[in-house]
Amino acid sequence: MALLVRFLFIILSCALLDALEILPSTNKYDGIQGDSIVLECKFTLVPEDIATLDIEWLLVAPDAQQSDQMVITYNGKSYPQAGPLQGRVDFVSPNPEDGDASIKITNLKQSDAGTYQCKVKKLPGSRNMKVTLNVYVKPAKTRCYVEGTQEIGRDLDLKCQTKEGSLPLTYNWQKISGLEKLPPTATVDSTGGVLTIKNASQEYSGTYRCMSRNKVGTDECIVILNIVPPANTAGIIAGAIIGTLLFLIVLGILVFFCCRKQKEKKYEKEIQHEIREDVAPPKSRASTARSYIGSNIGSNHSSLGSLSPSNMDGYSKARYNQVPSEVMERPPSNTPNYVPPKVAGPNLSRMGAIPVMIPAQNKDGSIV
Repeated sequence: MALLVRFLFIILSCALLDALEILPSTNKYDGIQGDSIVLECKFTLVPEDIATLDIEWLLVAPDAQQSDQMVITYNGKSYPQAGPLQGRVDFVSPNPEDGDASIKITNLKQSDAGTYQCKVKKLPGSRNMKVTLNVYVKPAKTRCYVEGTQEIGRDLDLKCQTKEGSLPLTYNWQKISGLEKLPPTATVDSTGGVLTIKNASQEYSGTYRCMSRNKVGTDECIVILNIVPPANTAGIIAGAIIGTLLFLIVLGILVFFCCRKQKEKKYEKEIQHEIREDVAPPKSRASTARSYIGSNIGSNHSSLGSLSPSNMDGYSKARYNQVPSEVMERPPSNTPNYVPPKVAGPNLSRMGAIPVMIPAQNKDGSIV
């Protein structure tokens, strides 16, 4: 009898322990970066679950040697924990005791991805459940461009690159103008985003669109292809040579005129300088002769001695080729009836005198 009672007690205890149940739900969630997501954890209670309700959400460590990280708890009140989800996580229900322990994570980040565990305890019942969260990034900042020469007969590539977006990414090219179909010689690399065109022709010109896609979104870009005839390379080279020669000729002419202008300015400055340094011409024949005579008499006074009208002619003949000889000292001013000697015309010319025409006069001094 005692054994039967003990057996019934064990069965009743197991039934009570299994009374709290977590309802089945998905165990894998896919979120998008920047969006919000709800991780479900709903449960049921029985009257035998009489203890205080205790709920815990943990981020399971990927390494067994590390400890799990507490995200949020409930023990009569919600208690978000410090960590990477602080300020971005809360219970969906304002009163989780109603049977909803689901949480909502806002502004998802790639670092939020991982395995989360929901623990619900209300003694004697206790249950837990794990879910996996993946966070994806939509394709963004997709760029299209042409690589190669856009000429008839050439091979070229239309490339499409997405800078942001979770892998795997796939690419799809379309022609959205003209015949609206890809060239017959084109091949598409759906994983690399490259559209290769062989032996291009003008019919291939138009607008092309590339669409990048992953699990959570799409993005696109547009590029314009313009196939033109081959350029005249020989004409371009000849034009460049002719242009260079013309430039050098013009440059040489400018340098020549600049040098010539500089020489003319320098010559004008020298002429002006010489004119400023010239001595003014003598005012009259008498003053010129007198100044010359005075300067020469002063310098030769010691060697010539005093000259008189009687020996002036003889001295001038002996020294004709050296110094003017018709120079004599002025007699004292008190000498009566003094007549100054005459100087010959050739000697005056050598002295630097300037011929001056004097009008004829009468005895009374009037001009004839």
